[in-house]
Amino acid sequence: MSAVAPSRTEAIDLVASTLLPRASLLTRLLLRSGPDRLSRTESALLAGLDAGPRRITELAETQVLAQPTVTQLVDRLQRRGLVERERSTEDGRVVLVSLSDAGRAELGAVRAHYRGVLRALTAELPDDEVRALVAATETIGHLIDALQERGES
Repeated sequence: MSAVAPSRTEAIDLVASTLLPRASLLTRLLLRSGPDRLSRTESALLAGLDAGPRRITELAETQVLAQPTVTQLVDRLQRRGLVERERSTEDGRVVLVSLSDAGRAELGAVRAHYRGVLRALTAELPDDEVRALVAATETIGHLIDALQERGES
């Protein structure tokens, strides 16, 4: 007896109800497998600075955290030498947060660890599942682009 493929509506409902919880669980499990040097929030903040310096308010918006929480997080990361604060050259009242060389190195090491774990897990999958993951990854990129275009990033 062959399984009946779900209709488009059923497939959309399945993705809508399972994608976020599964992606969140995958992220948590990966973080557990990694070095204990950075928390999930610290890693996300450093990743948010990878593209360049940001104001605390920008970091709070993109990380979906309260501004005082981000300030405390930046303080902690600065004490550890992972981020730096500097005055904006365009507006001296504005303080920008950026990755230090040590922060960039730490972020690179953490990302390399997670890539290694994912490579090892993916290498154990059959070829058709690897191809499905490639397609899913590209599709998730399209979803991210659509959300960013809507201003929901």
